[in-house]
Amino acid sequence: MAVTFSDLHTADGLKALEAHLAGKTYVSGDVISKDDIKVFAAVPSKPGAEFPNAARWYETVAAAVASRFPGKGVGVNLPGAGSAPAAAAPAAEAKDDDDDDLDLFGDETEEDKKAADERAAAKASAKKKESGKSSVLMDVKPWDDETDMKKLEEAVRSVQMEGLTWGASKLVPVGYGIKKMTIMLTIVDDLVSVDSLIEDHLQEAPINEYVQSCDIVAFNKI
Repeated sequence: MAVTFSDLHTADGLKALEAHLAGKTYVSGDVISKDDIKVFAAVPSKPGAEFPNAARWYETVAAAVASRFPGKGVGVNLPGAGSAPAAAAPAAEAKDDDDDDLDLFGDETEEDKKAADERAAAKASAKKKESGKSSVLMDVKPWDDETDMKKLEEAVRSVQMEGLTWGASKLVPVGYGIKKMTIMLTIVDDLVSVDSLIEDHLQEAPINEYVQSCDIVAFNKI
């Protein structure tokens, strides 16, 4: 059954709205509807503290309208709108059954639904990709003491892929003038396999010109 509100620019009108909204989130149910927009348009400003239900409802609808229409308004004047609310009411009621009324929220189109589904899928995919990370400490050994360790490090860091982040490195003497490079890296578990990183990249040409072998020193979940 349709609910009738009048004189929402007055205290008496707001009292009726306050009573109607007791225990309710919106005018006609648990989801915002055209009814809320129509009533919202008839309330000139946020109700005062003496109308807590109406004030809460007003803020909720205002936030929904603002998110739907993010553009900054400069304000408009509607001469006569505030001086004859009673006269305007019949016209508003006459439009209640008009399917062609302006719907501020609009009917969701197939394109809107598809875009929303794609955004949800992208968020779910991103969340899955970031579901787990690991910190890895790796020893990278050269062929001999004549290997250019600077070029070795450049070759190792040249491996770039989604989910792989290289960290700090240092050279550690291993004997006979040979040094190995110890390097930190962080991986997203669902995206990077350390075994694949070593076998398919670090020990393949042209990197294997400098890298003789790689060993995992430490592997910790973050």
